[in-house]
Amino acid sequence: MNGLLVLDKPSGLTSHDVVAIVRRATGERSIGHLGTLDPMATGVLPLLLGKYTRLAQFFGHAEKHYEGHIRFGFATDTFDAEGTPATNPESLRQSLDELRELAKVFHGEVNQVPPIYSAKKINGVPAHKLARAGAEVPVKPARITIHGFELTSLAGDTAAFRMHVSAGGYVRSVAHELGQLAGCGAHLSSLRRTCAGAFTLDQAITVDRLKHAAAPSEIEALLPHPRTLLPEMPCVTVDDQMAGRLRNGMQVNLPDFSQAPLVKVFTTPTDLIAIVKRIAGTLMQPIVVMG
Repeated sequence: MNGLLVLDKPSGLTSHDVVAIVRRATGERSIGHLGTLDPMATGVLPLLLGKYTRLAQFFGHAEKHYEGHIRFGFATDTFDAEGTPATNPESLRQSLDELRELAKVFHGEVNQVPPIYSAKKINGVPAHKLARAGAEVPVKPARITIHGFELTSLAGDTAAFRMHVSAGGYVRSVAHELGQLAGCGAHLSSLRRTCAGAFTLDQAITVDRLKHAAAPSEIEALLPHPRTLLPEMPCVTVDDQMAGRLRNGMQVNLPDFSQAPLVKVFTTPTDLIAIVKRIAGTLMQPIVVMG
């Protein structure tokens, strides 16, 4: 099965668990997710299926939108509710407005230290594996962009929030650092991804719905139309002769007169065969061939 599936990941499953479920439901072995969600987190998890896994490079910089809750009073070793307390309990003394003032530093380009319990790789090994083995985890700050971070309400020691962040940003780290600024520690107590790049909860299907699909054709009907993927790239349709040249890696002149640097090439309304790079004018070079 080839395409992109948008799932609403339930809490309690790792992204790897979800991939295994999708393999069983679709019979497709080649599956890759676009951006890990922690087991505690829920929400939008796009997965590429079959030959569409070759498109992963074009989704790597997708921005994310989240909503969730931050609990103040103590930090944890994982920066979220699944970890063990790492600081002594302290009462939250700030009001919502005071917390909003502290949160203003989390805006624009910032240096962020990822949690040591994360999927970020250190010399090819996920940081969480090193941490659980008791090894030193030399995580380095990463430059990310927080486009928006809003504390929407405060009930007792727990604040609700919304966040819009660049790829590679860790919401857990923001919760942890905000707790440090508040002087009482904090951790992420819930998280829901509402948007990943162009994909939203409105498009997402539940794991239960996927499991109960009666046939592969029923699952395929749930996938976004191929021409709607990577909307920044225009689409062109070619005949079999032109398709053969592209499959052999040859440059071709295509009937596209936009100035877009990359173009999607189809042979039918739904059969994507290549992503091509503009060389000059309408002269294109295939950079990904789908087969």
